[in-house]
Amino acid sequence: MELEPTAQQREFRERICALLCSDEVRAEVAAVRGARGGEAGLLDVYRRLGERGWLAVNWPEEYGGLGGTIQDKAILTEELIAHGVPDIVHTLSIDIVGLALMMYGTDAQKSRLLPRIARGEGAASILFSEPAVGSDLAALETRAEPDGDGWRIHGRKVYSMKSHLADFALCAARTSESEVKYHGITLFVVPLKTPGVLVDPLWNLGDERFGDVTLTGIRVTEDDVVGEVDGGWEVINSVLGLERTGVEFEAKACRWFDVLLRHAADTGLLDHPVHGPRLVELDSWVRAARLLAWRSVTELGDHASDDVHNAMAKLVTSEVAQEVARAQLDLSGLDGALTRHDDRAPSGGTGEAAYRDSVGLTLASGTSEVMRSLIASTGLGLLA
Repeated sequence: MELEPTAQQREFRERICALLCSDEVRAEVAAVRGARGGEAGLLDVYRRLGERGWLAVNWPEEYGGLGGTIQDKAILTEELIAHGVPDIVHTLSIDIVGLALMMYGTDAQKSRLLPRIARGEGAASILFSEPAVGSDLAALETRAEPDGDGWRIHGRKVYSMKSHLADFALCAARTSESEVKYHGITLFVVPLKTPGVLVDPLWNLGDERFGDVTLTGIRVTEDDVVGEVDGGWEVINSVLGLERTGVEFEAKACRWFDVLLRHAADTGLLDHPVHGPRLVELDSWVRAARLLAWRSVTELGDHASDDVHNAMAKLVTSEVAQEVARAQLDLSGLDGALTRHDDRAPSGGTGEAAYRDSVGLTLASGTSEVMRSLIASTGLGLLA
């Protein structure tokens, strides 16, 4: 693994930083972060990035990218998070939905769906989880019933972030019964702003709300199938595995830890007999988490992605980010629970927001328990 960035990578990072440090972008981020009762959707900074081909930099030019590398994409993700730019829409649209379409979509689907989200003019979401189905998608109850040359989808999906803002979503539905656990699931492109789709808010502790999506007979055809009919699990498993580099989690850990160090320096906690050593240990974990994430990124760029390495990266980066968030509150005392809307909040309320955000990090993209099981079984052969 090459630890030193190339000259091209350094230049690309510097160009992104220059844009994200501009007065216009800083003002937009401050306005979004300071808003009460709202949440980040399609930001103007996404369009600025899209105009340059940076938002989906590793996509081919015909779909709105620059034909860059997966390392370039990771650099963009790190810089967005480092500069406080809300990243959920970018992650969902580009890193998950876009990746699935790039790998398994037809040429017609790519041409129809990808350029708009690469320009930052549209967004996409995913409809996988259900009220009684989280990690075990084999138990999903949403059904796609045959209807002429297509299907009618009936079901309910939950914990679907940004569905109220997205143009379309990737929806997992059962198209046939099978003795094989994951066979019979098909992945469809489903328009969200259309009759037959109801998106209600599902409120939670974080700044980004979930969607409670009810599908009442919306019709889809073979043109909307991503991958093979009854073969949706292959698509889901491949995309989720590649999504588990942990870059977004280590980037959050780095940003939150930088804020924590500044607070510790300002308050004299660096020399504290208890907090000082804890910060030293955290620093080593944050650095290790970033190295694990970049190992996965490098392997992915070399077309040698390793599911076990990805699981390790996802597990460590998410849990380290959670530990940094907990440390922020511990070192800030009672004032650390104040939100960014209170002038007395330490570090502008970053710690309080980070703590709420961190709760779901060990659930997203595969729970810590699932990651440990994968490492133990596939990596160590302990569960054979």
